[in-house]
Amino acid sequence: MTVIREALESRQIAIYCVAMLLAGLMASVWVMPASLVDWINPALAFMLYVTFLQVPVSQLGKALTQLRFLAVLLVANFCLIPLFVFALLPLLPDHTMLRLGVLLVLLAPCIDYVVTFAQLGRADARSLLAATPVLLVVQMLLLPLFLKLALGEQFGLYIKAGPFLDAFFFLILTPLLLAGATQYLAGKSRVWAQIQTGLGLAPVPATALVLFIVVAAVLRQLEPALDVLWRVLPVYVLFAVLAPVIGWVLAQQVRLEVPLRRAVAFSSATRNSLVVLPLALAIPGALPLLPAIILTQTLVELLAQLVYVRVLAR
Repeated sequence: MTVIREALESRQIAIYCVAMLLAGLMASVWVMPASLVDWINPALAFMLYVTFLQVPVSQLGKALTQLRFLAVLLVANFCLIPLFVFALLPLLPDHTMLRLGVLLVLLAPCIDYVVTFAQLGRADARSLLAATPVLLVVQMLLLPLFLKLALGEQFGLYIKAGPFLDAFFFLILTPLLLAGATQYLAGKSRVWAQIQTGLGLAPVPATALVLFIVVAAVLRQLEPALDVLWRVLPVYVLFAVLAPVIGWVLAQQVRLEVPLRRAVAFSSATRNSLVVLPLALAIPGALPLLPAIILTQTLVELLAQLVYVRVLAR
């Protein structure tokens, strides 16, 4: 099981790219059924459940003992990176839906595959893993505030409390609670421990499935939005280049150990694209633009990770 899991995680960039490429080819050759959109949320819920299952909810207390590292991680992700993202907004077209998608994806730090890439890049992946529950809670509390600050009066036109809360409850909170319950039962029962071990193989295939469904469902609808999408690419590339530098410099200034500096750099650069996707889909008129904006960032980020794991390791 461990060998299979490590093989999946070490090849996840290739797996995700193949899933998106295959979905794109199929959608360009055949007309995908309209009902495919209805499968996005169930696939997301399962992906988030098996992803959260890898997040050590029981280690939340451990994260709180590494106060210096945690403080740097929080300052990087919720002070410096938001300021950087706000500074990038003038580079985007004056298109509220597009800006909303960029804000959603760039303001939320990753809690899942960042740990794998951090480990490949010789960062302190254990400390980063212990901090992931804190990162998830803080971003869910601060994300509406950041969106309000960035969008002003237009915030109320797009973010409706009802659908947003429903998406948060059913697609984020419920999988998180189920994952916590599974972890608890795994500590009490050998059968549940085996179930948890088996589900440890699922995050990469489940993420690939979500990427496949989203691309297949929205590709045909994207033609009118392609000009707009090309405008976000330079912003995503600029973020991918400068965000890890911001994290590294901050960690260096407070003299964290080198593996911890790498962890902060990885966290600053890696975003929570697939966790915010259900929140994006809850926004009226989200399809097809918002999923496309978020997946474009995912693709840029996955390619950037190939650079991070080599450069940051040095």
